[in-house]
Amino acid sequence: MKKLTLSNLTLFDLKQLVDLDEADTPRAAWNQVDGHSLTDNEQQQLDYLLSHLLNEKIHLFNEATIWARAIYPLLLLAERDNIQAWSDIPLQARYTNFELDGVADGALGRSVAGRLEAPYLVILETKRGIEAPNPVFQLYGQLLAAARLNWHQNHNEQQEIFGCYTIADSWTFVRATVSGLEAEKPALRVEASREYAEKTDAATILKLLKAIVARYCNTKQLHT
Repeated sequence: MKKLTLSNLTLFDLKQLVDLDEADTPRAAWNQVDGHSLTDNEQQQLDYLLSHLLNEKIHLFNEATIWARAIYPLLLLAERDNIQAWSDIPLQARYTNFELDGVADGALGRSVAGRLEAPYLVILETKRGIEAPNPVFQLYGQLLAAARLNWHQNHNEQQEIFGCYTIADSWTFVRATVSGLEAEKPALRVEASREYAEKTDAATILKLLKAIVARYCNTKQLHT
């Protein structure tokens, strides 16, 4: 069985492990967030957050500061019921022919008794530098791991999982479906959004996060 570390995952690795389908998604499919309007309280908190970002040179901040000041606060605003935002989430999953091991920078998922169950949205904060790995393939690996963890919870033949990678204050969302979870070579289909810059698109980012959480909650209700 092949053992892979998520932070070192490459496109070559993925194509050996899964049937990968990267689809072009119309922008309209990601912009349908009108049904997830912001409450007055959310808008006030968003305005307060932006007041501390608009005049800052975000790209000059270190990664920990960007996470604390820009990324995690939006995840907190997307919480609902027992769906909570967490940081540094271990991801360990075993498929038929391979194992994945690593850590997600952040996640939204169901919190139970002080622990986060299988995450529905995983967040990757892109490491900077010329030699930094492509964040897309690491995120794909995290989506595969999260899908497997969710499969252990609900045993759905097809798992829908969301992810996002951030570069400074820019967010790019990915919707993934994973099928054939017990096959020798599972199928991974991914659809990416455009980039959303937090300074100008914060409301849209939050609406997307809320829509993803609502989708998870609605799916859970259908299976209970």
